[in-house]
Amino acid sequence: MFPLGPAILAAGVIGVALAGGELERWLLYLVGVSLLGLIDDWGGDPGPRGLRGHVRALVSGRPSTGAVKALGTSALAAVAATGTGPDYVVDVGVLTLAPHVGNLLDLRPGRVEKAVAVALLALCAFGWTLSPIGLVWPFAVPVAVAAILTLRERGMLGDSGASLIGAVVGVCIIETLGPAGGGAALGGMIAISLYGEFRSISTAIERVPLLARLDSLGRAN
Repeated sequence: MFPLGPAILAAGVIGVALAGGELERWLLYLVGVSLLGLIDDWGGDPGPRGLRGHVRALVSGRPSTGAVKALGTSALAAVAATGTGPDYVVDVGVLTLAPHVGNLLDLRPGRVEKAVAVALLALCAFGWTLSPIGLVWPFAVPVAVAAILTLRERGMLGDSGASLIGAVVGVCIIETLGPAGGGAALGGMIAISLYGEFRSISTAIERVPLLARLDSLGRAN
């Protein structure tokens, strides 16, 4: 299947270059996260699964590509975050975990794209404004096009695409929510990440009829 991650990245960067806006200052973070995802996509066996497995491999002197990606994402988040004090800690946490959550959700065709659509709608509803969509449209448009291909199983996001989509949501959270909202979002990401370490997110989704119907909507089979 066609690898969509680099295509989404290229289209988004071109869109930001043409339109300008707030996303310009986030490009280093977004591009870096997506390129780190390519390490898993092109580097063969990513090693152990889950954060615990990557940490154990790193401690034992056998760093996996997943561990490299996690450390690199944390470093990019630390550089990109601009808050101070507790706000800085929240921003770094959001920017670090958002790509990870994107990867956790990328287990079924179209799931990540639907998740980002729901997240953007929730952010718009929270602030009663369309500014979140206006902020990230250079990436949201190619993601919407990618959904057509992934749902038909003609293309795949890979870690590069899923991490990038998660990172875009993380940026949107920081730009549109205040400290309290960002902290709540970070708490949700921590909960999802911890659940994904010990349980199957796909199984959890399938147990909720509404989520299961949304998850399968538009899928080829």
